[in-house]
Amino acid sequence: MVLKENTIQLNNPDNLLEVRNLKKFFPIQTGFLKRVIGHVRAVDNISFSAKRGETIALVGESGCGKTTTARSILRAIAPTSGQVLFGSKELGVVDVAKLNGRRLRTLRREMQMVFQDPFTSLNPRMTLLNLVSEPMLVNGVGTHSERVDRVAELLRLVGLRPEYMRRFPHAFSGGERQRIGIARALALNPSMVVLDEPVSSLDVSVQAQVLNLLMDLQDEFKLTYIFVAHDLSVVRHISKRTIVMYVGKIAEDAETEELFNSPKHPYTAALLSSVPIPDPRRKTQRVVLGGDVANPADPPSGCYFQPRCSFSEEICRTTAPRLDELSSGHSASCHRSREVELKGI
Repeated sequence: MVLKENTIQLNNPDNLLEVRNLKKFFPIQTGFLKRVIGHVRAVDNISFSAKRGETIALVGESGCGKTTTARSILRAIAPTSGQVLFGSKELGVVDVAKLNGRRLRTLRREMQMVFQDPFTSLNPRMTLLNLVSEPMLVNGVGTHSERVDRVAELLRLVGLRPEYMRRFPHAFSGGERQRIGIARALALNPSMVVLDEPVSSLDVSVQAQVLNLLMDLQDEFKLTYIFVAHDLSVVRHISKRTIVMYVGKIAEDAETEELFNSPKHPYTAALLSSVPIPDPRRKTQRVVLGGDVANPADPPSGCYFQPRCSFSEEICRTTAPRLDELSSGHSASCHRSREVELKGI
C-alpha cells in the first residue's frame, strides 16, 4: 500500500498542478576538468497552476524554455530549484521535483507525454500492440490478454482499427502515428498529459483532426493538458489559458481569448501580429522585432525583452519587472503594461 503525502497542500483544491519558482539552469563547462564558467538560464523562476480538466498552453519563440518547463514538470529532467506540486490519486499532493525511486515511478502513471515528432518517437521494430501496451507491461498492469483488449480499446478511441495492432509504425501516415502516440499516453489512465507541439509536423487538415480528437478525449476522461506550441492559431483553438514565455521567464499569463483580444506585453502583441488572418480584404500591421532573442547564458540587465522593445524606457534597462496581476486572471511582466495600448486579434 502506498502512503499518501499530507505535508504539502495546493493553494486551490481545484488545481491538479502548481509550479512554484521553478528554475532549470544548465552549466557551461570548459577545459579538461570541465570547470563551470556560467549557466544557461533555460527556465528562470516561473510560477503557474493548472486546474483539473484544463488546457494550459506554453507559447513563445524557439529557445524560450517552454519544452524545458514541460520536461521539468514531468521530471524527465531534474529542476535546479523550485517546486512542482501535483495532486496524485495514489500519493496525495507531492512535490515532483523531490520524488525518487518507487514513489516517482508510481507517479509516472498519472503524468504522460505526447512527443513532437511522430516518426522518431515510435520504435520502428515494435508493433502497435507492443508500443501501446509497453507502459502497462513496465508497470505490471494486467495480464497479456487484458493488455491486448486494452490496446484494442485505445486504438478505437483514437480512430484506428484494432486489427492494426499487429502492424509496424512504417505502415502509417504522420497523423496516424501521432494517434498511436496519443493512445500510448492514455494507456495508464493518466490525470495529466504534456503535449509537446503534437501537431507542428502535420498537415493543416490533419492538425485539425488531431486537435479535435484531443479535445474529445479531454472531455471524456477529464484530462489536464500542458500544451507546448508556437502556433498561436492552434493555441487559440484548444487552450483555455495561455502562458507566453520569453528567455525562460513568463511574459504574460491570461485566459486565451482575453490575451488574444487585449495583450498587455509588447512581446505578446508581436507574436499575435504574426498570426495569419483568413481574410484577404483585411489588412494587418505586422510588428517586426529588431535584434536577436536574448542569450539565456548572458541575459541583458533589467527586462530581458528591452533590447527589442519599442516601448522601453530607462527603468526597463535597469530594473527587472515583476509578473503583476493587472486584472482577475491576467498578469504581465512589463513596467508599462498599464499605460501602453497594444493591438490584439
